[in-house]
Amino acid sequence: MGGELSTEPSPGSAAPADGGPRQRNPRRPLLERLGMAAVAGVVALLFGGIAFASWIGGEPFLGIMAAAGALMTVWAGANTLVRG
Repeated sequence: MGGELSTEPSPGSAAPADGGPRQRNPRRPLLERLGMAAVAGVVALLFGGIAFASWIGGEPFLGIMAAAGALMTVWAGANTLVRG
């Protein structure tokens, strides 16, 4: 009941059952990658809007930080499309 250990290896620690090389990072389907990139695009636009409004409103630090967030989000979305 208690104290029994499982003899099966955890999913991330064992070699595949067929003995072949395990694919470490399988690619996502194109539709999923497009959807995730679209979400990243919307978030980047929101960050860009915050950056613009902050800069115009006299908050340069907040504007710079929001612009950096927009650039990083665009970068992540592009990586999602390219690398999968």
